Amino acid sequence: MIIKKIFNGVYSIDKRIATMNLYKGNRVYGEEIVRMDSKEYRSWNPYRSKLAAAILNGLRSFEMQIGSKVLYIGAATGTTASHVSDIVGNDGIVYCVELSERNMRELIQVCEQRKNMLPILADARYTDAYSSIVDECDIIYQDASAKNQAAILKENSKFLKRGGYAYFIIKSQSVDVSKNPEEVFESELSLLKNDFEVVEKVQLEPYDELHLFAVLKKK
Repeated sequence: MIIKKIFNGVYSIDKRIATMNLYKGNRVYGEEIVRMDSKEYRSWNPYRSKLAAAILNGLRSFEMQIGSKVLYIGAATGTTASHVSDIVGNDGIVYCVELSERNMRELIQVCEQRKNMLPILADARYTDAYSSIVDECDIIYQDASAKNQAAILKENSKFLKRGGYAYFIIKSQSVDVSKNPEEVFESELSLLKNDFEVVEKVQLEPYDELHLFAVLKKK
């Protein structure tokens, strides 16, 4: 078995990718754990995580580092957020904003085991609900199923430092099912052109269809 570092905290193990487990023995969604040389790696399922899918599809712009502060919008039950937790380490923090109370119940259980994850039950369109909780962040990761996805990112960009990065997953079917997905992607990105520079765009097939993974840099 050969383990290679791809990015900070992200590794390839044979044909899979994984993160080094920050909390040994902790599984979040039934993922396989690989142990080698006193270290532990959590297999990262690209069918359960758009960030994993983007990495496998050739993502080049990976700005998460040990100590990074990440605002995660649409954290759901914590699958991807838990891998981000591994990457940023104990000196970092993942602010996990989630609207669904059902998802939040599971997310809280994940956060109880991972002390660098903070669950926030809130609607990301209304940032006043958590403006007193969230510090200036290095990265925004947005994976929200909403019609006004660009507007949500723009509203939350006040938490992002200048020169910080946004990982913006655009879900075309949530925005407008009547339009061609490529048209939706470009329309959403155009709404952000005054605030962000587009660094990279990654398609997510075969892991996810009708989604675009965009990397943006705050101007």
